[in-house]
Amino acid sequence: MTRSGQEYLEGLRDGRGIWLDGERIEDVTAHPAFRSTAASFAGLYDLADDPAHHPVLVRGGVRRAYAVPRSYEDLVARRQAFRTTARASYGFLGRTPDYMAAGAAGFAAAPAVFTGETFDGAEHALAFHRRLAEGDLHTAFTLGNPAPGQGEDDLTLRVVAERDGGIVVRGAKTVGTGAVFADEILVGTIEPLPADDTGHAVTFSVRPGTPGLRLISRTSYEARSRSVFDHPLSSRYDENDAMLVCEDVFVPWERVLTYRDPATTGAVWWQTPAYVNFVHQSATRFWTKLEFLTGLAILISRSHGTGKLPPVTQAIGRLLGMVAQAKAFVLAAEASYEQVDGGRGGVRPGQEISFAQRIMAGELYPRAVQDIKLLAGGALVQLPASGRDLLHPELGPLVRRYFGSPGHPAEDRLKLLKLAWDALGSEFAGRHEQYERFYHGAPHVYLTMQTWAGAAEECESLAQDCLDGYGLGTTR
Repeated sequence: MTRSGQEYLEGLRDGRGIWLDGERIEDVTAHPAFRSTAASFAGLYDLADDPAHHPVLVRGGVRRAYAVPRSYEDLVARRQAFRTTARASYGFLGRTPDYMAAGAAGFAAAPAVFTGETFDGAEHALAFHRRLAEGDLHTAFTLGNPAPGQGEDDLTLRVVAERDGGIVVRGAKTVGTGAVFADEILVGTIEPLPADDTGHAVTFSVRPGTPGLRLISRTSYEARSRSVFDHPLSSRYDENDAMLVCEDVFVPWERVLTYRDPATTGAVWWQTPAYVNFVHQSATRFWTKLEFLTGLAILISRSHGTGKLPPVTQAIGRLLGMVAQAKAFVLAAEASYEQVDGGRGGVRPGQEISFAQRIMAGELYPRAVQDIKLLAGGALVQLPASGRDLLHPELGPLVRRYFGSPGHPAEDRLKLLKLAWDALGSEFAGRHEQYERFYHGAPHVYLTMQTWAGAAEECESLAQDCLDGYGLGTTR
């Protein structure tokens, strides 16, 4: 069954150990650094109860993102659900509940991958998917590693003890995007491990309130925002990023998915549909986000009175082309769908197109932001410090007179430009540009996987065919 937003918020009050600016945060639903974003996540849960969105978001009593797609039509239906969720935050909430839901569905589609030489996690992976789906849980993950160390100074999360009921882990993982707002956190590694690195070869799920677990939050952009008028995005959609630190945290066996098996620990991402399912969700969100940014560019050009100038119309045309490009990758990945485990695990989006989307998105986003900044010009750097200036008895008339433009009253124009700055030039915006480059891991990881995906063989074959067709004695 799906949860309400209120039920989701109540689940966050579990004594989780979140730290920000030297302070332990007792309740993320009430603290000014997190409460508005928590409410935004709650709003995503309430979408499922909206009669207009329920048929798109829910299937068989659970969120559609949890369903294992069995056909091309199922992939399209899942994408429509992703689009509905993405539009609710204009693409600025990346790790929404449907993200890990799709990943868990990827695990459930190929559970045999979790059966390794030293540990059989197949049933645990299926139980993980079932628990999330039936509980309608919001799950984050953290797969990156801190700076490397050795021996006693090893900082990366690792297994330090084994007990009858489970394992004990110690160390850290990065970057836990949205982890402070999650019901559970999946911990693992997406980078290939050496065959003898069994200590770090573990994948498990843990609740944020587990004893010994801490989440060290980065700066909260929500806390720094003055108001929704001045910071319309960062005040509501700062999903946060945190380092997960475990100090001898106990993990029951039933929550362990891989154990002391480097090959299996990496394979669960690349040999199941989990990774391409992530890309399906994130590519749909990216397309939606580019639509929003392009709409901002159009509104800014109209506000400036430059909308009909040839250089501006050309710039808008380029941005619309980027939107079409982002859309094309989503549709192409669906159209090139592949069977999983001979069809027994349903279907997944095409792997080659999915990997290529990651390359495209990381390169395209900074270009789009730069193009819109050029259209906005200097108007973004001389905005009044606060919307309160409009309400001041002495200052207000001056602001209303000098910050407006023909057909665009000062309040409306400032509201637009404040939104543009929050999306394009603020610290929140800088984080998003970096996020779009790295949220699926370092490029060297997925670029390497792209060379293993099969496309390299076809490219090499075509070039070799040309080489084989001539020699020293070849004549025209």
